[in-house]
Amino acid sequence: MSDKSDLKAELERKKQRLAQIREEKKRKEEERKRKEADMQQKKEPVQDDSDLDRKRRETEALLQSIGISPEPPLEDEEDEEMVEPKVGNDSELENQDKKQEVKEAPPRELTEEEKQQILHSEEFLIFFDRTIRVIERALAEDSDIFFDYSGRELEEKDGDVQAGANLSFNRQFYDEHWSKHRVVTCMDWSLQYPELMVASYNNNEDAPHEPDGVALVWNMKFKKTTPEYVFHCQSSVMSVCFARFHPNLVVGGTYSGQIVLWDNRSHRRTPVQRTPLSAAAHTHPVYCVNVVGTQNAHNLITVSTDGKMCSWSLDMLSTPQESMELVYNKSKPVAVTGMAFPTGDVNNFVVGSEEGTVYTACRHGSKAGIGEVFEGHQGPVTGINCHMAVGAIDFSHLFVTSSFDWTVKLWTTKHNKPLYSFEDNADYVYDVMWSPVHPALFACVDGMGRLDLWNLNNDTEVPTASVAIEGASALNRVRWAQAGKEVAVGDSEGRIWIYDVGELAVPHNDEWTRFARTLVEIRANRADSEEEGTVELSA
Repeated sequence: MSDKSDLKAELERKKQRLAQIREEKKRKEEERKRKEADMQQKKEPVQDDSDLDRKRRETEALLQSIGISPEPPLEDEEDEEMVEPKVGNDSELENQDKKQEVKEAPPRELTEEEKQQILHSEEFLIFFDRTIRVIERALAEDSDIFFDYSGRELEEKDGDVQAGANLSFNRQFYDEHWSKHRVVTCMDWSLQYPELMVASYNNNEDAPHEPDGVALVWNMKFKKTTPEYVFHCQSSVMSVCFARFHPNLVVGGTYSGQIVLWDNRSHRRTPVQRTPLSAAAHTHPVYCVNVVGTQNAHNLITVSTDGKMCSWSLDMLSTPQESMELVYNKSKPVAVTGMAFPTGDVNNFVVGSEEGTVYTACRHGSKAGIGEVFEGHQGPVTGINCHMAVGAIDFSHLFVTSSFDWTVKLWTTKHNKPLYSFEDNADYVYDVMWSPVHPALFACVDGMGRLDLWNLNNDTEVPTASVAIEGASALNRVRWAQAGKEVAVGDSEGRIWIYDVGELAVPHNDEWTRFARTLVEIRANRADSEEEGTVELSA
């Protein structure tokens, strides 16, 4: 009963207010009538005004019928209504009346406490984190609207660059806050989003209060100079990769031995999952992380420098599904510095070690563990990579390694001696990687800041293309983009350099057969040199 009485009282107050407004309107209307010269023109507004009153009453009745108490019109609305309406049809007046009815009071300014509450709410943080990336992309775009597709601008450029024969600098990724005084330790391109790459960094000794480990996701698609995502953890990140089949997940292997998992769907920059620091998992630096398998059956494979290999489910990092000690001759742990799986293989793999030896190994079966031994390097193996380009001829048995002994070596799993040694470098060679599309092409980087591309179908003595970065900082890592048209290199100053490879990386139809002939020649030359060496020893 109290609700009904309150409603009636409210209705009475509305009616009184409406009556006051009508009286005011009538008074103003009379004043206007005295000022108007033409009496005929005065009648239509009166009629319109009475129509307005009638429609307002109908609107109030409609609102009351659905349980809504109409708010009293505002003073500024009254002034607007006092202005003489233009002569028009009833529908136009009705639309105007409805617009006037739905006008609201000017928004109230929030208090400082309310502002802070919104700024710190989870919904606002998620919204801000998502939209700031979009705005950064828009602000950074600087496409040339005057670009001439007829090719006149290319005439001024060097002929080799125009033909795409040489490496050409594309862009640099560097963040003043997160990259400065850090070393790029690893990089990986996303399979699902080819424009995205992730890079890991070690600790910044000049900033002890900053996180030791950092992983930045960079975007090639847009010109913005800031990372797409910033992730960090409390130990230097030594290896990183996008989790295959999980486009939102980034996996990192740390110096402490912990495996961390970041998710870009979370607005947190810290890991959403991490492995325990226990004897069941890794307790030594992890330089190798790799997701292998298929969409429905895949595992995260990690190896630490004490020779321990673990297999994980990305859904649960609390304990490894499998673990194995990589031991040579059942007694000597292998200090693993690099690991690579042949294309399409989830069981067999190769590893490089600190003592310079390379090993084949397998995860399952009667011969699980270390298999063959490959000797040839005189220093620690810094990089190892299996042949990736798929074509008419299978070259998956080939792999390349780089080392502190200033060389890159070409191997086959069918023979425990190197097929060939590339000795054009004059410093540590820190990394090497096959082209994902060209069967005879690989890239390597060294401590003098040099990036070399070797096309073995053209030459095996000198690189086909080379470039030295500015400042001559040591280049630690090299990674081809999935399409094989760009190559990324990371240096000791935290910078990532992207180079366009151009026509050099595009394979012709006969590249596979040419490479097969090249390998035959390499084997023949190696056999000749071995015979000469045997003759010299016997003499």
